[in-house]
Amino acid sequence: MKVIYVLFIIAYSPLFSQVLNVDRETDSDSSSRKFRAFTTLSFSNEKQKKSLIDFTNKTELNYFLKKDYLLIFLGQVDVAFNGNVVNENNGFFQLRFRDNDKRKVSPDVFSQYQWNGIQGMEYRILGGINARFKFLEKKKSDLYAGIGVFYEAEKWNPNTSSFAFKDESLNVVYRNMLRLNCVTKFAFKLSKSIDFAGTSYLQFPLNSNFGLPRWYFDSNLNFNVSKYWSFILHYDHNLDTFRPLPIDKYYYAMSMGIQLKL
Repeated sequence: MKVIYVLFIIAYSPLFSQVLNVDRETDSDSSSRKFRAFTTLSFSNEKQKKSLIDFTNKTELNYFLKKDYLLIFLGQVDVAFNGNVVNENNGFFQLRFRDNDKRKVSPDVFSQYQWNGIQGMEYRILGGINARFKFLEKKKSDLYAGIGVFYEAEKWNPNTSSFAFKDESLNVVYRNMLRLNCVTKFAFKLSKSIDFAGTSYLQFPLNSNFGLPRWYFDSNLNFNVSKYWSFILHYDHNLDTFRPLPIDKYYYAMSMGIQLKL
């Protein structure tokens, strides 16, 4: 029988993009605080032939700066073991500097370190900047878009223990490139207690493979149960037409959880 020791979801920080918790706060809530933190910790242990252990940690830290700017730290780590065998090992750490939804046009500066053992990504390091445009910001809806560039340096290693597409003919691949980044973020309230938020990232290699983009979409449907608690349905997908290793181009994920608002 599967025993879940700790399972609570206070925030969701997706692996490739960000629907930030601060994006769903009202102006009065945002202006009255200097610091906000969200964290998730889950652990499960299932005894079959061997012990199946799964650990997940998600963290978001928001620090509100002067002149309506914001510093954001995002992190997520997912690890799963079957005895001594690593079945899953992925995560990311990201740092962002951006406007707190006050300006029509503002900079969005970011850096990130990422890994995904199942897909063979030993690391991805990136840094870049977007021009962020505010088209709509109301109590019940908002719409933002951005365009910019980032540089990414990657190492893809098919010899990692958790790589799911074993093939002795595959070799280590190093890849460095600039990408064009096109972002659209939107949110709206369906009713007094239900709201939806989504972000779409379309990223094009700035080289001869410009016609092979990566598209990531992330969304959350939030059902407010009380002032402090809500129920969340999450969906995201990742379509990458320029894979350095022969793995699937399309992945998606769905999850649900409970959010605590502090």
